[in-house]
Amino acid sequence: MFAFIHKHKKTMTFGAGFLLMLALALNSGGFHELRQLTLILATVIAGIPIAIKAFQALRMKAFSIELLVTIAVIGALFIGEYVESAVVTFLFLFGDYLEARTLEKTRSSLKGLVDMAPQEANIIRNGVNVTVPVEEVAKGDHVIIRTGGKVPVDGKILTGHALLNEAAITGESVPASKKIGDKVFSSTVIDTGYIEIIAEKVGDDTTFAKIIELVEEAQESKSKTEKFLNKFANIYTPAVVLLSIVVYILTRDLHLAITFLVIACPGALIIGAPVSSVAGIGNGAKNGVLVKGGEVMDRFSKVDALVFDKTGTLTKGKPEVTEIKVFHSYNEQELLQWVAQAEMVSEHHLGQTIVKEAKARNMDLGQEPENVEVIKGNGLVAKVGERVLAIGNRKLMKAKNISIPAETESYAVGREKSGNTAIFAAVDGKVAGIFSIADQIREDAAPALAQMRKNGVKKIVMLTGDNQHTAELVATALGLDEFHAELLPEDKVAFVNQLKKQGYVVAMAGDGVNDAPAIATADIGLAMGEGGTDISMETADVVLMADKLMQFSHAYSLSKATIRNMKQNTFFAVGIVAVLLAGVLTGSIHLASGMFIHEASVLIVILNAMRLMGFNYKKIKTGKYLKPANAGI
Repeated sequence: MFAFIHKHKKTMTFGAGFLLMLALALNSGGFHELRQLTLILATVIAGIPIAIKAFQALRMKAFSIELLVTIAVIGALFIGEYVESAVVTFLFLFGDYLEARTLEKTRSSLKGLVDMAPQEANIIRNGVNVTVPVEEVAKGDHVIIRTGGKVPVDGKILTGHALLNEAAITGESVPASKKIGDKVFSSTVIDTGYIEIIAEKVGDDTTFAKIIELVEEAQESKSKTEKFLNKFANIYTPAVVLLSIVVYILTRDLHLAITFLVIACPGALIIGAPVSSVAGIGNGAKNGVLVKGGEVMDRFSKVDALVFDKTGTLTKGKPEVTEIKVFHSYNEQELLQWVAQAEMVSEHHLGQTIVKEAKARNMDLGQEPENVEVIKGNGLVAKVGERVLAIGNRKLMKAKNISIPAETESYAVGREKSGNTAIFAAVDGKVAGIFSIADQIREDAAPALAQMRKNGVKKIVMLTGDNQHTAELVATALGLDEFHAELLPEDKVAFVNQLKKQGYVVAMAGDGVNDAPAIATADIGLAMGEGGTDISMETADVVLMADKLMQFSHAYSLSKATIRNMKQNTFFAVGIVAVLLAGVLTGSIHLASGMFIHEASVLIVILNAMRLMGFNYKKIKTGKYLKPANAGI
């Protein structure tokens, strides 16, 4: 029964509205008794869903706003105020309909994402091209996508080249160029080209599926304001019932007491916060920013200190080997091959840069390293063939009692001062060479940081495991307040805790892998989506799917706009209820007119929240900022 009524709630709303207009026509024709019956019927039709919701809340021991309306409508029927009872129930139900429509519209970004999901995939099985439902694609399948096709799963390109529209994942409409070895994501679209990929993540494990799940969860979660308002309704409803009884005892006017009951319903107050929250989260999803719920949005708006990792966050995270310096009688090619073979087991971006360089030179990396020991934040030790290699920074060399000759140290410092990271490679206990690796500062880093300072950030700090010289170059180029270099993951956690003790509300941005502990420790953890996507989605409160810092700026501005919008709705709703109650008690506002104003306030609150759907941060022209002289960091 309840399910049937809920399913046909919209029909009942417009049915009651039609009966109200019919009653008006009957009144004009002089059919008074028929008019009364029509009004009672309209009251019953529109009142049933309201009464059911009130009953369900009572069963959960909660005093809902619907309970107020139900009591008031029964009272209005009792005293023969059929026009008021019909108008009140219809307007309340119509307001509920408007709220549902608005929430549906704010979730359109999510629906749009779901609609983008591909239904079929063209795969190669047993040497034959076959088209199968996307649910039947398995890990390891070879999938073919042509121009205009949607990528059905997450995978890596085996052959081909294409321009992909990745708006479904990153929020960026500019096509991204993809080649052999690059990763592609489910639901992205090939503008031009042809690729064959190997499926790595399928079904609910794809990045796209996780985005949908995260946005759904975020839009269901509540902010502190929403939680407070839910508790407030439990106290407010019985309080208004008691006050209306007091009004009746003092005035002996049942009509006035019932009017007081109806007008006191704070509909705009109850829906103002959730509508704002859902609209803000929907805007973020549309722009490639995943904000995990209303409470995260609330905390994010209070952030006044930003902490950044360097590589992959302030820099592009796509470093390249710029030089290989060998010592003693070692050959550059053989040293590169040995180091790359050892780094094959490493997930660290610098290690993978060396592997990438070796692959670019078509080296054979088939030999598996043995006895691998990864020292977080310092490097690794491994046996390759008959040789024991130690690859990492100075701390690793010191820990393994490997001395660094003065000439070698002087060369490393020179490379670091010119913006490179120096990776020491020791063979059998002696430094055999230094790998110079350079990264680039992100083009949008300077304008994004400037925009966030303008919006209320007081302190910007960089924490990195990289060397002092490279860190200083980046910090100087971006005008950071502080930087700390050569840190381990636990050092970053300690620094974030220190900032929190100083009274700052801290947001930590990193790649979601080595920085996961610090991200989890901060008040707001933010991860760059393409770097370690799975970990960043699990650990962070906010995920930037396009790896662009201007998205961070947008998310920060959006959080402030959302909470500001929520407060506007709350203050407006409280003000309207206060004015209406004062009008009822002074006799200047009656039931029908009061309910009309009440529902108009609900509509205004909804329209105000909908403004967030079109919110966009003020774009800063990157041309105003000169590219740092030291572009290679």
